[in-house]
Amino acid sequence: MDFGITGKWALVCGASKGLGFGCAQALAREGAHVLLVARGAEALQAAVDRLKADPAVPAGTTVEHVAADITTVAGRAAVFARRKDFDIVITNAGGPPPGDFRDWDRDAWIKAVDGNMLTPIELIKATVDGMAERGFGRIVNITSSAVKAPIDILGLSNGARSGLTGFVAGVARTSKLASRNVTINNLLPGAFDTHRLRGTMEGAAKKTGQPIESIMEARKKTVPALRFGNADEFGATCAFLCSQHASYITGQNVLIDGGAYPGTY
Repeated sequence: MDFGITGKWALVCGASKGLGFGCAQALAREGAHVLLVARGAEALQAAVDRLKADPAVPAGTTVEHVAADITTVAGRAAVFARRKDFDIVITNAGGPPPGDFRDWDRDAWIKAVDGNMLTPIELIKATVDGMAERGFGRIVNITSSAVKAPIDILGLSNGARSGLTGFVAGVARTSKLASRNVTINNLLPGAFDTHRLRGTMEGAAKKTGQPIESIMEARKKTVPALRFGNADEFGATCAFLCSQHASYITGQNVLIDGGAYPGTY
């Protein structure tokens, strides 16, 4: 299937590893030029090198990078100084830390909302009008399955990402965007084999005194697929949402969790 995005320009945030890299890789393999953004310069360079060496990436595909914190004004300025217009934008930022809501002060909440709600909104604001003028645009926000099934210790994430979800539900359905072939959707990952998941599992292992392997196996058993997801399959789903074939899908929350969410809707 030809996704129809060869030669399009994609901005992928949090792209040095994990789900962000999976999205960047899938888009590049479809012939989209990609600009990868992440805070860690060394890991980001390694990701770029990996894509440039990937035999599945078509010849002539451009892979660029900017080492910056996309959640800051300066970081976003650095990105748009490199390139103003994008056809595809993948928003992604590290989730807030887990904990007890009684311990979170105003600064903790502001940081969570700034990184996981306001930053994606700023990126949407900066790019959708240009997309509409050109008659093509795809924005995919990487959020969390906690939007559908809140997790008690992830209150900061639950709140900030749910705010973004509500915003997207409205703006994606405006005729000025939807009628101009500009879509905005959210991808909601469940348990994926990423550094963040392993970090959470390591914390649980220290707290309980159990080996991390036991913690990981127990977590897998809570997923009907009996495994964690991987970045390749997440990226493939992202690439489809960015394709010409997904032009009638907008304002949606696409849950990728191996069947863990127990609800009907």
